[in-house]
Amino acid sequence: MPFRYFIKQLLLPPGILLLLLLVAWWLRRSRPRLAGLCFAMGLGGFWLMSLPVVVQWGAKALEREPPLPRDAWTALAQRADAIVVLGSGRERGDLAWGEDQPTGVGLERQRYAARLTKASGLPILTSGGLHYGTPPTEAKLMADSLLDDFGVTTRWQEGESRTTWENAKFSADILLPQGIKRVVVVTQAWHMPRAVWCFQQAGFEVVPAPVGFLGTDNARPFGGWLPEFKSIWQSGQLLNEAVGQVGYSLFYR
Repeated sequence: MPFRYFIKQLLLPPGILLLLLLVAWWLRRSRPRLAGLCFAMGLGGFWLMSLPVVVQWGAKALEREPPLPRDAWTALAQRADAIVVLGSGRERGDLAWGEDQPTGVGLERQRYAARLTKASGLPILTSGGLHYGTPPTEAKLMADSLLDDFGVTTRWQEGESRTTWENAKFSADILLPQGIKRVVVVTQAWHMPRAVWCFQQAGFEVVPAPVGFLGTDNARPFGGWLPEFKSIWQSGQLLNEAVGQVGYSLFYR
């Protein structure tokens, strides 16, 4: 898993852009024209990824599921039988807490799921396995945080999955035998189309509950044309998702 993750990070931006800059430095004397091309592509790619407006445009193309209206929260029990919250990694060894913690993205999902369960009364399943093989599972981290931070008890923990496909498959192993076929799925808006597809393939009827929309007005100076470091990370997430959607359509049937 770590080696596959390393290759993935190297071949997708910004990893590939850093590689282009390294190649440019290596060829600066022997192949100056090629080095200049590699430098321009690497630097230009970093500049594009750093623009909030590019994040906004990219997110609009991926965020195809609309937000769940607030006036529909209390009636969710008529449309679904459970809420599934997807994991998003972890923050390793946070010194303030003395242990691993959910990511900021994970907390955003947990907060939304907590509001939904309090409004609807639906039970929650957290889904996410070990990160680099280190316990506890993401599912347990989220369950603990839901209880400690939001006062919500998690009914099920799915702690084996490492991908969105496995989120759906292993959640199905837990829920379908109990007759639970309709689920509210909570994840980021740009990740939701792939998550919905996976859960439908696993045999569920899905009510999408996306959070963290990035395709809205970026509210940045000069319309988002000034670079920001945060946008590089967000652009990387969007590019990873775009590749994931294509890959899933090819390799998972």
